[in-house]
Amino acid sequence: MVFLGLFLLTWNLPLALVFAAMAPASAPAGTVAVLREYRAKGKLTTALYAVVGFDDGLAIIIFAFAFAAAKTILQGRVSPVSDGALKTLWMPFKEIILSFIIGGGLGLVFSFLARKTKETSSLIILIFGTILFGCGLADLLHLSLILTNMMIGFVLVNLRKEDLIRKVADQMNQIMPLIFILFFSLAGAHLDLQALTALGIIGTIYVISRSAGKISGAYIGAVIGKADKVIRKYLGLGILSQAGVAIGLALIAKNEFAGISPEAARIGSDVLVTVTATCILFEIIGPILTKVALKKAGEISLTPTH
Repeated sequence: MVFLGLFLLTWNLPLALVFAAMAPASAPAGTVAVLREYRAKGKLTTALYAVVGFDDGLAIIIFAFAFAAAKTILQGRVSPVSDGALKTLWMPFKEIILSFIIGGGLGLVFSFLARKTKETSSLIILIFGTILFGCGLADLLHLSLILTNMMIGFVLVNLRKEDLIRKVADQMNQIMPLIFILFFSLAGAHLDLQALTALGIIGTIYVISRSAGKISGAYIGAVIGKADKVIRKYLGLGILSQAGVAIGLALIAKNEFAGISPEAARIGSDVLVTVTATCILFEIIGPILTKVALKKAGEISLTPTH
């Protein structure tokens, strides 16, 4: 829906592709915070826990393909039978597969070394060392920084070493507020209010079409999967939040497009400004609608935890 809405509005294929690729990304932290605050339990709650984490991974994979196609169009090399077009289709596959392999390998190495680490200060160094090494390899090989690091965490969690997971989580929780502040300060530095005024229609269409796509897509998916009626009705309302991953992808688009052409640089800037602004809106209404969905589903405790 995002692709269709923005393409019909602007007739700009690369811009519509990039916006549509970022639409699936959600903000798990906001949704999970609501679930925990109100001690939600039930079928909808279980579905929300499963979906909010999956959305971001799916968005990154879709973004890899859509971004490659948009770059090819902007570079003027589009031809369905050319070597350039075939290379365009292959590059995202290579990026995703190698990101999984390298991230998975680093996750195994990190898990092994973390189990041997006794001191807290050494564990912090190991965490950042692994992340920076992964970022360096991903940058050197032109892979996805986000997918590579996401895979490190995926391997760590799925090794089921509860003591290790708790130890790493305790250290990360101490430094996450600072990382969030730095990240959103960087994103906010690109929020040009004059440009935002000019992009008001695009932002409005993005918000409406993303919301409609999320709600209708969740309903259709639940019907196909023969999910419970409560999931069909309310899952879409619970997954509208959007923040970190979408802004990260928008930053990547801006930086990558800047060196292609003035038109590409403008598209990258428009994407970043619009996504940053709409994420603020989604982070306000998203948790509220999640609470509404849980309340209507009868899975919410009336007394929140503090």
